Amino acid sequence: MRASLDTNVIIHFYKAGLENILFNFFDEGVFIYEQIRNIELYTDQKLKDLQIYKIFEYNFSENRNLYGTGDLGEVYAISLAQTLGAYSLVTDDTKQGGPYMSLLQFEDNVMTFTFADVLILRYLVGDADENQTVNDFNMINNSSSLNWSFKSQVSKFIKRFLKDPYRNEDKEWILDLTAKKGFSIKVKLEALSKLL
Repeated sequence: MRASLDTNVIIHFYKAGLENILFNFFDEGVFIYEQIRNIELYTDQKLKDLQIYKIFEYNFSENRNLYGTGDLGEVYAISLAQTLGAYSLVTDDTKQGGPYMSLLQFEDNVMTFTFADVLILRYLVGDADENQTVNDFNMINNSSSLNWSFKSQVSKFIKRFLKDPYRNEDKEWILDLTAKKGFSIKVKLEALSKLL
């Protein structure tokens, strides 16, 4: 899977020393607009060389009008994801009207995740156990002073993908993932919930 990342999310993972989670989970590429090493860097010149700069500019303009100029990190990340055809956007902006919630409600090819979603998905597919998942969440949460509750994040994940999805595609996607990777989502989420 490929992902475009919001700068804040990268900072959260790096502060906790867990940046490899991003590279291992999004094994087809991690993209960011002109910022950090060890990530595929897309500059204006690279986008021009790929002959997609005008598409990026258009996406950026549309997203800036939609989300405002408060935090351009998300606007750049969304625009880059749309331009490159990245399947995922990882962001920490989950407020109403923000990129995470908006992209859940729009018919868009970009699937949004929070850092907690990435950790839960990594656990579900068997790349980490429940103890490691809780520990990694706490490391990221504490090192970035986010004050998120993992129990709340797991509940949001269950609601989004199973109980009350914004889009049916999200539920279909998680059920396809469970079939492809051969795990019981109910059993795995119950085991994780016991630690919370």
